[in-house]
Amino acid sequence: MDQQDSGAPGARSRVLAALAERRRTGSRPGERTDGLRIALAVEGGGMRGIISGGMALALHEAGLTGAFDAVYGASAGALTGAWLLSGDAGQLAGWADPEYARAMVRPGNPLRGRPVVDLHHLVEHLYAHVARMDFDAILANPTTLHPLATHTGTGASTDLHPLLTDPARLRLALRASAALPLLAGPPVELAGSHYYDAGLAESIPFRTALAQGATHVLVLRSRGPLAQPAAGAVGAAEVVGAAAAAAVAAGPSRGSRMIARTVLRRYPAPLRDSYLGRAERLRADEELLGRHDLDPLAEGPAVLSLRPGPDAPRVGRLARDTVLLRAALEAGRTAMDELIAGCPELRGAPG
Repeated sequence: MDQQDSGAPGARSRVLAALAERRRTGSRPGERTDGLRIALAVEGGGMRGIISGGMALALHEAGLTGAFDAVYGASAGALTGAWLLSGDAGQLAGWADPEYARAMVRPGNPLRGRPVVDLHHLVEHLYAHVARMDFDAILANPTTLHPLATHTGTGASTDLHPLLTDPARLRLALRASAALPLLAGPPVELAGSHYYDAGLAESIPFRTALAQGATHVLVLRSRGPLAQPAAGAVGAAEVVGAAAAAAVAAGPSRGSRMIARTVLRRYPAPLRDSYLGRAERLRADEELLGRHDLDPLAEGPAVLSLRPGPDAPRVGRLARDTVLLRAALEAGRTAMDELIAGCPELRGAPG
């Protein structure tokens, strides 16, 4: 793990010290007395979300899940958040199970008139009947789950938490958060509105957490450094920030413009604008997260972002190779383990 990506020491200590104190005292959501609101924000990215899933698994193993008041997830990050709060977080290791990849990414589906990314099969079959996710436990968990999705009418990032009234709606919300245009088929309908993947509007789900009053946010990134640091760069944040700036300068890709003209043509212009503006938002997110890393003594919320290390494997959105996925899961797990090991208050067995 690149030290810069864990934030400067002050920023790192503010977030980790708050988590450590809650674990030490056995603080539980709904019974807090410290006046803090600590949120976990989990980035997705299709099968790349296995990296942030490995980080979340290490958090669970460290006994830290109960230290959070809320979990915000974008796309595959929402699926990770659901497992984390399900009472069976060990199932996060299933990200690397071949059955998981086969359930989610099904290249032969178009021949049967179904999308390549089959979220219906994943959530309504695998999660409901095979690797059973306890949806009732998630809804009852005092640490609240906030799946984000993009509203097709406004193009805005939308927190679906208020709509999670029963297991069926929870499953729809998980599918909506990861409903990629074209790859995952049509948008998901929930409570009279339609939603596409959160990544169209908020791929790193920390801004909604801050807007809802989070005082501390731990951000689990699935996106690692995109290249080796240039001369003078101090870490992966600068590398990814530079890559994001270059993407903005290049403009939307040919594939993105094609999807905006075809798949999204029937929807209002704000949705297409949001989809085509993803690179600019990523650049702005990287800049804001970098400021939190480099200015740890600033007043206001403490935000700590964790990336996989520079040696982590590159995982494509539709990856299915078991060896690659296992290595990616362990890369995320290792990054979190190293972060925890660097905080004396968090070392050792859970309190």
